[in-house]
Amino acid sequence: MRLGRVASPDGVAFVSVEGDGDQAVVREIAEHPFGTPTFTGRSWPLADVRLLAPILASKVVCIGKNYAAHAAEMGGPAPADPVIFMKPSTSIIGPNASIVLPPSSSQVDYEGELAVVIGRPCKDVPAARAADVILGYTVANDVTARDQQKYDGQWTRAKGYDTFCPLGPWIETALDPSDLEIVTELDGEVKQRSRTSLLLHDIPKLIEWVSTVMTLLPGDVILTGTPEGVGPVKEGQTVSVTVEGIGTLTNPVAAKR
Repeated sequence: MRLGRVASPDGVAFVSVEGDGDQAVVREIAEHPFGTPTFTGRSWPLADVRLLAPILASKVVCIGKNYAAHAAEMGGPAPADPVIFMKPSTSIIGPNASIVLPPSSSQVDYEGELAVVIGRPCKDVPAARAADVILGYTVANDVTARDQQKYDGQWTRAKGYDTFCPLGPWIETALDPSDLEIVTELDGEVKQRSRTSLLLHDIPKLIEWVSTVMTLLPGDVILTGTPEGVGPVKEGQTVSVTVEGIGTLTNPVAAKR
């Protein structure tokens, strides 16, 4: 199932996205998408609604340097254990919403990633049971003020600006994430191309690692790391991140007014 969140003629709702292209429709889900969704009976053509970020997360937990080639391009060795940091929930935006460049940064970079969405409250989850707590997978862009990341030493400011966590276009619940292609394009030019099979720490390990530190709640998001090829964005450009089996997340880049 593809689970999304939309602004429809009747308000904001969680939906199931069915069909493709011009024939795609969204069916309204009653209340929330966790467990076994029930439907209200209302539906709209996908073209008649606006896709929002597919989930409202209490927190976004991110993994740094989880591809060896990206660790190398950042100038350091690959870490032996997962490196975790966080983005605030206020950094989340949906498809086609603008990434807003803060005036205080001289270099803002894209980072295309596969994201995991948690489906139920959980703590101390063994890797072997990680699949039990996953709702599904979506596409993410871990937007980063690279100059501030280097200056600060820790990453909260650089990663935490409003609009710095695009998510979407929807959550795919039926997907094997072990070997998916990830492609990031800037104005149609491919900048990143890799596969999730190259993750240094796979998704079950990440869930085990993170859940020993903190309780994960339904809707929480784990960004699994970006491959090599990160680089800057400028006002007026468009970033698109595609993950095989899910879809494409596209966001324009704008200066703060």
